[in-house]
Amino acid sequence: MPKIFIALDKIKPAYDATYRVVMFVCKLLLVADILITSYAVAGRFLNKYIPFITDPAWSEEVVLTLMSYMAVLSAALAIRRGAHIRMTAFDVYLPKTVVKALDVLADVAVLALGLIMVVVGWRYATTLGGRGSYVSMPWLSRFWMYFPVPLAGAAMIIFEIESIYEHIRSFFVKEEETEGNA
Repeated sequence: MPKIFIALDKIKPAYDATYRVVMFVCKLLLVADILITSYAVAGRFLNKYIPFITDPAWSEEVVLTLMSYMAVLSAALAIRRGAHIRMTAFDVYLPKTVVKALDVLADVAVLALGLIMVVVGWRYATTLGGRGSYVSMPWLSRFWMYFPVPLAGAAMIIFEIESIYEHIRSFFVKEEETEGNA
């Protein structure tokens, strides 16, 4: 195996750590979403029986914001796992090197999308989001509603760099060599 790949393989724990952090954040957001939604539903239906449980005015906006974070961050996680949508109908009819080259091309396109998400998403978050506030929470900037886009773009870039590296590496390193070194 070429020495450059041996050196670059040492970065893999950083990608693993990034994946675990993003997954942990998604899990926290899901738990918060469930708790807030449960409390809001209980406040709507149980308020006449248990008066201290009320439906907070902010619950809907917060739940929608948390869901937007989970949706885009989960998409970045799917990139890492290779679980994103792909067209593979012709893969069996094409030479393996062509399929690998097309995989690299697709990864470069998704990397470009991640860059656009970071640049344009940040611009929207800081300009449009910075001008407004949540209706039910006037003290909280709408920046947080737009921030999931550049955040997910950054995660996508990280995971796409790893994916592009793995595809390029597969041109030079046979699978048997990889399994022998693992």
